[in-house]
Amino acid sequence: MPNSIAHLQQLSLLLKHELEYERQTYLHRLSPDRISGRLHEAGIHYPVELGQSDYNALNHLIITVTYSSDEEPLDNDFEPGRPVHFFRLAADGSEVLQVGGVCFIDSVGDGLVRVRLIDKAMLVSLRTIAESSLVGLQLSIDTTSYQVMQESLSAAMRSSDERFIHLRETLIGALQPTFRHEQPLRFPWLNEVQNSAVQRVVEAREVAVVHGPPGTGKTTTLTEAIIETLRREEQVMVAAPSNAAVDWISEQLMRRGVPVLRIGNPMRMSDEVMQCSYERRFADHPDYIELWSIQRLLRAPEQIKGSGRERQARLRKLRERQTELEYKINRDLFDQSRVISCTLIGSAYRLLDHHHFTTLFIDEAAQALEPACWAAILKAERVVLGGDHQQLPPTVKSPEALRGGLGRTLMSRLVNEKPSCVTLLTMQYRMNSSIMQFPSQWFYDGRLVAAPEVADNLVSPMDTALTWIDTADLDFSERQASRSATRSNVEEARLLVQSLRDYVKMIGMEHIIDDGIDFGIISPYRGQVRLLRRMIRSQRMLNPIRKAISVYTIDGFQGQERDVIIISMVRDNDDHQIGFLRDLRRMNVAITRARMKLIIIGNTVTLAQHPFYRVLIAHIEQEGQIVKPQTEELPS
Repeated sequence: MPNSIAHLQQLSLLLKHELEYERQTYLHRLSPDRISGRLHEAGIHYPVELGQSDYNALNHLIITVTYSSDEEPLDNDFEPGRPVHFFRLAADGSEVLQVGGVCFIDSVGDGLVRVRLIDKAMLVSLRTIAESSLVGLQLSIDTTSYQVMQESLSAAMRSSDERFIHLRETLIGALQPTFRHEQPLRFPWLNEVQNSAVQRVVEAREVAVVHGPPGTGKTTTLTEAIIETLRREEQVMVAAPSNAAVDWISEQLMRRGVPVLRIGNPMRMSDEVMQCSYERRFADHPDYIELWSIQRLLRAPEQIKGSGRERQARLRKLRERQTELEYKINRDLFDQSRVISCTLIGSAYRLLDHHHFTTLFIDEAAQALEPACWAAILKAERVVLGGDHQQLPPTVKSPEALRGGLGRTLMSRLVNEKPSCVTLLTMQYRMNSSIMQFPSQWFYDGRLVAAPEVADNLVSPMDTALTWIDTADLDFSERQASRSATRSNVEEARLLVQSLRDYVKMIGMEHIIDDGIDFGIISPYRGQVRLLRRMIRSQRMLNPIRKAISVYTIDGFQGQERDVIIISMVRDNDDHQIGFLRDLRRMNVAITRARMKLIIIGNTVTLAQHPFYRVLIAHIEQEGQIVKPQTEELPS
């Protein structure tokens, strides 16, 4: 019989291993002999120049930092909300000094980073040091997230609330989900399975799961389920592990006219969602002008005239009025909103203290560490999870924590152990059926069906949906970057660029522009992505469609799709080593980004030792074509 308390205790232990692993890795990277050779790597800007400082609408001290970089930043490096620290490096690289404490990125622009500082003392310290030496900026450890997760696990274990205990035991204990009877719902714009999923959400007393493979309309279904829930409840919480995921579903709700209050850093939000951010709506409140004037006075109390006692009395009244206005504005913002949206970690923000919700929706739940989910679950009576555990998993860096099961998500646990609460969406609206067939068979028991409107879509009637360009007979080799685990394959990158040029010529530039055909270039390795970006930038022939070409890692393409996807596999060695290409969920993401054309470039001999790639190659040979380029055809 499952023991929920023991399970949560084990998660707490694994989190400690993960934090310690990240801390040791961070300290190792920060040592002088390491950092001096890494000043141009991802996660570091050096040197930087300190610019203007000011306060944002929530009275946070912000400093602008400028830098110059010849490289395009890759995804998931310097992002708003990430913790950073400033450091000083001696001229000979022998000394590293951390300046002040950890602060957070407020926003990122072209050549600048706006950083939220701890206090004025830190700003003074930074400016003093910057006058005499060069200062750098480096990503730090987000210990706040670990603290939130540990506190959430502890609260989930010690809770004496009967409703919560019942929910906890249903999610991870011995209890099975239960359902009430509701009148049948029917939405003409949803397909039959999507309608069933919404029905299951409405009827669930404790938990429902919407399992949405690529292109099956998971967000559409969740949006409808939220709106239908709001016909029965005053307010719901919508959360996700990432800001991008929170924004996406928030946008869908806003477009349907649902009043959303987005909690979090507005600089991490899309322009559309920023309109409903707590900070923006706080600043737009009619009482904010008075509050801002009070805050300005409190920051410079010397402006208040009168004797010492009079000034103290005046300051006391100002603070009381400040608290009164903050409370009123906060209450108004929550009262006017039907959906409160935030990240899972953001659900522990002080703003949400004492707020409770009948229903919590967690989108992209298969990418969320289970401890992060509990931060939000503590505020709810029932939970609806949406996602796909066959796509990108949550990031776990510690091998020990990974072996212990920290990478196993709450959603995957429910799919496997409580199938009665799960609805699998099966009609997909993205991929040509030939592209869809392989992931459907390997990951979804062959249950996916291509909608008629996409099943036969091709870029050109003369084209096929699948091509593998085989490099096995070519003298290619992978390279590992020094001081890094990333890899690249220069010859394969050149072949990809030439293949892209040839494909554009075959389809015709005019046809591509007129039909708005777009391209996604994907590689599992950051080093290869950097290399491909440089090479593609140098191709004048591609200038007319430059904006239609995106180059990212697999993680950077999560949630996106393109008409044409080209994947550079990189691995090419006699030992048949494929590294983290063994993470098949990532390859599922890469393959299923394609709408009409999928091109894979890689060494079939190296890759076919793994059964996944052996079956994939056989499928492409049957449904598409295997191309073996000749050495003399390759670019120099």
